[in-house]
Amino acid sequence: MQITFEACDPDADHLQPSAERRVRLALRRLSWLAPRARVQLSNLTGARGGVDKRCQIELATDTTDTVIVASIARDWRSALQSAVTRAARALLHNWQSARRASAVRRPVPAIRS
Repeated sequence: MQITFEACDPDADHLQPSAERRVRLALRRLSWLAPRARVQLSNLTGARGGVDKRCQIELATDTTDTVIVASIARDWRSALQSAVTRAARALLHNWQSARRASAVRRPVPAIRS
């Protein structure tokens, strides 16, 4: 899995190794569905503090739609954890929906006696 890490805030740069590890761990069984991931960390309001740390994860797939999930929390790790969990769930949901849709369209063979 190819992971691109972008941090708009210099305080978030030190999280790159742990963010990449977390994404790989969460998507280890779904990596065949999303070969490319992009993790973006940003601070919404600057240095004021509060619930303003944003993590956006974009999972590019070859078969289904691209999954984009964003999460806002008080600290970077919480935002990352929430976004990774939701992204994995959304990726699996998209894949299952696509499988169900293709199964419905598949013609049923006629049984001849």
